[in-house]
Amino acid sequence: MTKDDLIAYWVESSELNHESMQNMYANKEYVWALFVGHLCIEKLLKACYVKEIDSVAPRVHDLYKLAMRCNLEMSEDQMDALQYVTLFNIEARYEEYKREFHKKCTKDFTEHNITKIKGLREWLLEKIKN
Repeated sequence: MTKDDLIAYWVESSELNHESMQNMYANKEYVWALFVGHLCIEKLLKACYVKEIDSVAPRVHDLYKLAMRCNLEMSEDQMDALQYVTLFNIEARYEEYKREFHKKCTKDFTEHNITKIKGLREWLLEKIKN
């Protein structure tokens, strides 16, 4: 695959996750909506990594660390959002965190954090286009 093919792969895969996140939210599957939202952002960061650094994206799930590896300039809000959204990967995946995370994932909590994810998504898509 060419570099452009790899970038397109990550962006298209992220788009599928974005659609799934919205569907899961609509179906009140809040925990999984946030987990898949994390994947959406992770894949866009991997597209950035391929574009800016190397064709082999690292197997890293920490969004902030991945953004740092991409040498992205970030605001404090973007840094905080990346670190916070990374928690959804851990809290939705591991049993010892799931119960508390389920309690936390109300409609309002999920909606607020999906708004953060969408903001990160728009920012990263812009970085990939330029």
